[in-house]
Amino acid sequence: MRVPAILAQSTRSGRRAPIWLAHVTRLRRAPVPRTAMVRGALGAGPLLGAGIAAGQPGAGVLAALGAMLAGVNDRPGTRRKGLVHIGLPAAAGSLGLLAGALVAESAGRWAAVPVLFLVGWVSGALSARGAVWSAAALQMLVATTIGMGMPLGGPAWLKALCFLAGALWLVVLRLLLRTPRSREATRWSGEREAVAAVFDALADALGALGGPGALSARRALVAAQQQADEALRLMRLLPWPRRSGGAAHVLAERFGSGVALCEASIALLWEGRPVPDAVAEGPRRLAAAVRSGGPAGTLPSPRPDTVERLAFDRAVLEAAVVFDRTTTGAPAPHGPARPRATGTERRLRPGLFTAAGREYGLRVALCVSVTAAVALLLHEDHWYWLPATAAFLVKPDMGPLFSRVVNRFAGTVAGVLVFVALMAAAGGLGRPLVVAAVVVAGALVPLSTRHFAFQTAVITVLVLSFVHTAGDTEAAASRLLETFLACVIVLLVGHLPRVTDPRVRVGHRFAVTLRCTERYLRHVLDAPDPAGDRQRGDVQGLALRGASYRALAEARAAAETVAAELPGPFGERRHDWSAVTVAAELVVDAATACALRVGNGVPRPSSGEVERVTTALSVLADALEDGHRVARPAPGPGPRDCRSLRDVMTQLHGIHRLTTAGDTGGVPSAFSARP
Repeated sequence: MRVPAILAQSTRSGRRAPIWLAHVTRLRRAPVPRTAMVRGALGAGPLLGAGIAAGQPGAGVLAALGAMLAGVNDRPGTRRKGLVHIGLPAAAGSLGLLAGALVAESAGRWAAVPVLFLVGWVSGALSARGAVWSAAALQMLVATTIGMGMPLGGPAWLKALCFLAGALWLVVLRLLLRTPRSREATRWSGEREAVAAVFDALADALGALGGPGALSARRALVAAQQQADEALRLMRLLPWPRRSGGAAHVLAERFGSGVALCEASIALLWEGRPVPDAVAEGPRRLAAAVRSGGPAGTLPSPRPDTVERLAFDRAVLEAAVVFDRTTTGAPAPHGPARPRATGTERRLRPGLFTAAGREYGLRVALCVSVTAAVALLLHEDHWYWLPATAAFLVKPDMGPLFSRVVNRFAGTVAGVLVFVALMAAAGGLGRPLVVAAVVVAGALVPLSTRHFAFQTAVITVLVLSFVHTAGDTEAAASRLLETFLACVIVLLVGHLPRVTDPRVRVGHRFAVTLRCTERYLRHVLDAPDPAGDRQRGDVQGLALRGASYRALAEARAAAETVAAELPGPFGERRHDWSAVTVAAELVVDAATACALRVGNGVPRPSSGEVERVTTALSVLADALEDGHRVARPAPGPGPRDCRSLRDVMTQLHGIHRLTTAGDTGGVPSAFSARP
């Protein structure tokens, strides 16, 4: 197998700006979300205006706040994805607001410090479980802070209900106002497009083999699979407004064939050699068939000149059979053939009491409780801004801390200047002008996700409009000082040695990846299942492989964040996590290639060889979990007669060297090309 050229590029040194500094100005490119901007304009502004018109500005502020935070989570995707990504954080936020308001009613001011420490710890630990949980945890923490620190009239339950009603208003807008679709579109069009994107991404990955874009195309394929899997899982869990009959089953079965096809392509991607253009043509035609609902049509003729090509061509033909059987108008299939999560996968997901959960939780808890204590010393009322700012800054899964601190302060300055300019131009903000400002800023919220400073500026205008309506008309100037204090505190507390060790934050995720790979290898290389259990075993194997790639994607995101962090107390021991990521990707690909080769006639490795490789995966996972604090031997040589397992051991040896060596400036010999 030839190692991707991107690996060499990941360690080249040049005279460019440090990555922690370049990340500050990095802009995320995306299409203009016009429909989401319309929803944003119809969200917080009208709710605030309705509250003012009804003589209940406090209720209007809380409802508008709920709609604003829901708008931050209004991202592209299917209706069901939007419901979960908006609804779950909104429910968590209303619960946090209720708890905060109850504490404010029944306890003294200083009770906020221990309460925020506890809620901050839970919020940080929940963030280790994924993006949706992270958004829900953030809203819970921010809403708890607001519930304790913002003096608004009314009982606690009414405040929480107003907040939830504002978020639900945006959910209704999400269901009613959707991106314009063609006449042929159905209510399953979002899910169908997600499944078709998997076949398109596979065709792109095959076409990029042997070129500089191979690795990025490979990662795009994994991302497309995860998005389609989430879309279909939500389609099964939320079948409203009525069950679809065979439509959902057809889509699920076609996605199952796509998952099997992607697995069969892993061996080609693992080899890294260019393939004829006709190989990528098959998945491209299957993508068109998913969009149209028709059959696969004529596919390129198979040319099984290698074991890897044989496995892929066989999977293409099996996918074509599935597509012909599930063509529009054909009888509905008996059931979906897509993999489902196993108990093993669920047990491996990060939780509250894992190393990463404890590190996340301690970091967030310390920052919000310290800023709350400082705010209580400075203010009698309206002290919530400091800890709320810290909550937005310190979440480790949301980007590098230094970049977020710089952009937060810059965005706050810009937002305050815009708000003050509006006041000066209008000779003081009347309530109609406040509502108009909220409408415009609400429309910009979906667009502002391209850069954190832009998003901060927009949200600052919104929040200043809310507190102005609530009666705090002199808030603008003090917010600059409080934001500066919060940034300084977060930088200091957030870089304490006990809460910023990247070996814990990133190593834990790579450990989960290796453990998932170990279980996958044990499953697929055990004695063959009886004929009756073969289909169940195949589905479980696909689920375990999917768990490996999901864990790998989370590890890659954490590694990219750590690479862009400001050099701190661990700078002298900073590992080359980008090279570790590439090696871990090769480990998972090689394990999948081994399973495919065995399934297509290559002799099965001996039980001793399998045990040696799986033990090495387990031992290295334990070492990454505890940051190599306990000395463990390096992985030994791989099996001589199995190329794929030998490559697994080679990459494991490279990961061991990268995570134990003091000097990470060069590429270790583990990544040299194999003859």
